[in-house]
Formats: sequence, C-alpha cells, structure tokens
Amino acid sequence: MLYWLADILQNYDRVFSIFEYITLRSILSVLTSLVISLTVGPYLIRTLIKKQIGQSIREDGPQSHLDKSGTPTMGGMLIVISIVVTTLLWSDLTNKYTWLCVLCLLSYGLIGWYDDYQKVLYGNSKGLSAAGKFSMQTVLGFMFAIFIYATAVDKAELQYIIPVFKDITIDLGIFFVLFSVVVIVGSSNAVNLTDGLDGLAIMPTVLVSGALGVVAYMAGHVNYADYLSIPYVRNVGEITIFLAAIVGSGLGFLWFNAYPAQVFMGDIGALSLGAALGIVAVLIRQEFLLLIMGGVFVIEAVSVILQVASFKLLGRRIFRMAPLHHHFELKGWPEPKVIVRFWIITVVLVLIGLATLKVR
Repeated sequence: MLYWLADILQNYDRVFSIFEYITLRSILSVLTSLVISLTVGPYLIRTLIKKQIGQSIREDGPQSHLDKSGTPTMGGMLIVISIVVTTLLWSDLTNKYTWLCVLCLLSYGLIGWYDDYQKVLYGNSKGLSAAGKFSMQTVLGFMFAIFIYATAVDKAELQYIIPVFKDITIDLGIFFVLFSVVVIVGSSNAVNLTDGLDGLAIMPTVLVSGALGVVAYMAGHVNYADYLSIPYVRNVGEITIFLAAIVGSGLGFLWFNAYPAQVFMGDIGALSLGAALGIVAVLIRQEFLLLIMGGVFVIEAVSVILQVASFKLLGRRIFRMAPLHHHFELKGWPEPKVIVRFWIITVVLVLIGLATLKVR
C-alpha cells in the first residue's frame, strides 16, 4: 500500500522513487514488522491469559516442562499478523510471488489455528489427528504447487538445482508438482517438530529467512543470478520484502518467547512459518539450499521418523525421546544450553549454504 502510494507521489517529487529499491523496502519491512510485534505482543499476551488460552504439556516429556503448563499459546498469531500487514504495506501487490507467499502463510496458519484451538478446547496436547493435519497440509500443498507449475513462464522455474555443480540441473516436468508438495509440507512439519523449547524454532527461522532473502534478491536480478550461476526468476526478488517481514516479526516474537517464554507460538506459527520457507525455496529453485540451511529442522524431523520406525520395527528406541532436543534435555543439558547450541549450528549451516552459491 505504501509502495503504491510512493509510486504515485514520485510523479510529483522524484525523492519518492527511492521506494522502488527492494533493498530499502526490505530494511523498512524488518523494522515495521519488529515494531508491530513489540507493540502488539503485550496486548496479545494479556488477551490470551484473560481467555485462559494456555499450553497443555505432555506428561511423558521432560518433567521440567510441567512448570510451563498454562503458558499462553497461539502466539503465532502475532507473527502472522505482523508479517501480513508489513508485506501489504511495503510490497508490490501486483507481484504474484508475493501473494503466493502470503496466501501460503495464511492457509497453513489456519490449519495451525484450528489445531491449537482443538488443544485448548479439549485441554490436551494432541489437537488434530496426525492424519487429518497431514491431509489438509497436502491438499494445500498440491494447490500451490499446481498453480506455480501452471503459471511458470520459463523452463528454469521447473528445474531442480544442485548446489556446487552449476552445470547439473534436472528438468522435473510434471514431477515438479509432487516434489514441491514434499518440500512445502515437509518444511511445515519440520519447523513444527522443532518448536518444543523456548525460542528454539523462531531463531533458526529468522536466520534461514534472512539468508533466503539474500538469495531471492539475487535470483530476481538477472546480472547477479548470472554471476552466481543460479536460476533467474523474473520478479521473484519482490518476495525479499516478505522474508524481511519474517525476520522482523520473528525477532519481535523472540522478545517474548525467549527463555523463560511468556508465550508460545503454537502450531499457528510453526506450521505457517515452515510452509512459508518451503514455498520460498520452491519459487527461487533452491530446495537443496533450504535443506542445508534448515539442517536443524531436518535433523529434528528425521529424529522423529527414526524413533518411530525403530520402535515399530525393532521394539526399541534410538533416542531417549524425540524430537532430538528432548533427547539432550533428558541427558541432562539445561534447556537454554540446548537452545543456544542449536542456534549456533544454524548459523554455521546458513553460512555453509550461502557459501555454496559461489562455489560453482
């Protein structure tokens, strides 16, 4: 909206033309979403407490978590609201990629909201059945993937890119749809599984979003894309504003979610943020890069898969408890130590991921 207003005003004064630059609007997006989060956060927390919307803690987990029972949840509403408002303010609303990202965030956030609502309504930590949740995620994933496939204007938008090897690309064709669904749904669930400790999921999300923002900007600039040997996707650089909004809103939410947390994001935040990262990776053709930079999310998800498979096939557990962060807690690591070490790992993985862009 403000971008549209600036576009009109530059007809009267060229100073407003500075808002054409994605870099400036990205900075403003970070600051705007941060301010919204910090301003609305206290009011939202008070409202959640007043309505007794508290988190139910699973009894088979670390006993130290039982003290967190009743902590306000569904704080992901704060993240989603600040991202959407900021994106609408600073983005070019004629850009289809912007709307795809916003709609993906909102639709998966709606699934998360319903899941959180079920938990609060019935006072347990289970919410929707795994099958029901996965089915809704998959249907939405197919809808977005089919639209992206049907509206692709260049062959490069449907190729699978392998980091490091600049001359190796795989033309996915119609399999692009299925592959994209796996990325979006997998990313959504991986972030959700990681969201088990105070601030554990949000900081890696901020770091990965910031890095993807840099790549998205490069992918939307023909010269930078050519220099880095990455796919050039016309106009995709506009989603940098969306990713910048995730960074700002995530930092604002962390202000309240840092240990000991005043509020939890709930599935409304985790499912939506994970799906947003997934669809961004699909749009800029950097799914493998997301796999590298989001390694913490991947490891958390894989730990659950291995734990379940091992127990069902062999009758024994690999980890003391899954997801992986609980395993370390049960080994005696204090919660803040687990959180910060996972953050450090994410910083390293993000740097490795960015380094692969030039090592080609």
